[in-house]
Amino acid sequence: MTQSEWTVDDIISGVYEFSADLARRIQRDAPFGRLTTYRVGGSATCAVEVQSVEDLIHLGRVANTCGAPVCVLGRGSNTLVADAGWNGVVVSLGEFADWVHIEEVELSPGEGAVVEVGGAVALPVLARRMAALGVAGLEWMVGVPGSVGGAVRMNAGGHGADISDSLIDVEVVDMRWGRSERWGPEKLQLNFRSSALENHHVVVSARLQVSVSEPHKVLQRVDEIVRWRRQHQPGGQNCGSVFVNPVPGEVSAGELIDNLGLRGFRIGSAEVSQKHANFIQADSDGSADDVLGVMGVVRERVREATGFDLRSEVRLLGFDEPVSEGLQG
Repeated sequence: MTQSEWTVDDIISGVYEFSADLARRIQRDAPFGRLTTYRVGGSATCAVEVQSVEDLIHLGRVANTCGAPVCVLGRGSNTLVADAGWNGVVVSLGEFADWVHIEEVELSPGEGAVVEVGGAVALPVLARRMAALGVAGLEWMVGVPGSVGGAVRMNAGGHGADISDSLIDVEVVDMRWGRSERWGPEKLQLNFRSSALENHHVVVSARLQVSVSEPHKVLQRVDEIVRWRRQHQPGGQNCGSVFVNPVPGEVSAGELIDNLGLRGFRIGSAEVSQKHANFIQADSDGSADDVLGVMGVVRERVREATGFDLRSEVRLLGFDEPVSEGLQG
């Protein structure tokens, strides 16, 4: 059975053999694009919220047998869904992956600690909860609108830090082969905004090394980052930075785009942000295809003018391959 031949009934009937409850939770023609931070784009063929590692393994086995592509959706950042929608299964993680645990022990400032956290936890939530406890090292997360699992997959970061700086290891469910494993940094191969994790890998938990400080100092740093973001980055419908810096620490994508005078460049309902050139804004009720069009023109103009071939951080779903070729994050 090929990807084009599978049906929702194939998924439901296959899953039902493992779990009737999971099968009943599968939603047909499910919202997808509007669940991303771009809030544009079409529906998915079906979607389901899983409530356990076993759910993930069962669903993965069935989808693999049917030839159905799977997308795990965290907080919806760094994802763009075509206006025509996406022929696949969208998976979201339920409460089993939305938790934070840190040992309740008396530690002095400067000592280390370990935080265990579910893959579905929102980064800003984690940053603020840790700051309130005087736990330092995760402050940068307050400005990143993603989940812990998504952050591991792309080695997210900001303000001079990456998640690789604190990551001890993660629990990964391989939906293709139906198994759960623990991956350390060596196997994850964390590089600048990339890792060895693929679409069929799901981060369900992570362990992070942090340090103990004083709550008022950590909260002050969080507030500083929030103020900086509000001053320098736009709100509204976007996914954050679109292109990876071609030479981290030396050549930024935003600077290359800005030097070409592309702030405000528009196609239909999408434009390069006037506030930050590496952000692409979508209008309310806009078009995902317009966003992709702006991405393509920006990439081509930068390549022609500078020789740098920008790589996108954005996961593109539902677009024709010739259209999205080279832009896929």
